[in-house]
Amino acid sequence: MKNNLGTADRVIRIVIAAIIIILYATCVICNSIWGIILLVIGGIFLVTGIIGFCPLYHLLKISTNKKTKEPEQK
Repeated sequence: MKNNLGTADRVIRIVIAAIIIILYATCVICNSIWGIILLVIGGIFLVTGIIGFCPLYHLLKISTNKKTKEPEQK
């Protein structure tokens, strides 16, 4: 499993997840089905942000991770 998330993408995912979890914990978005759906999405964002791999990006062949350039062969 190769990392396909860049640093900025990972930070954004973790920040969004933290905001959603805080809003749910303070009961701003709780007591509704949308609150639970957002909590699940926040959990997915948190996990993918921490491990640096997004299965959806893998399926769509997207990568925000900067790849190191290979030396040119002469």
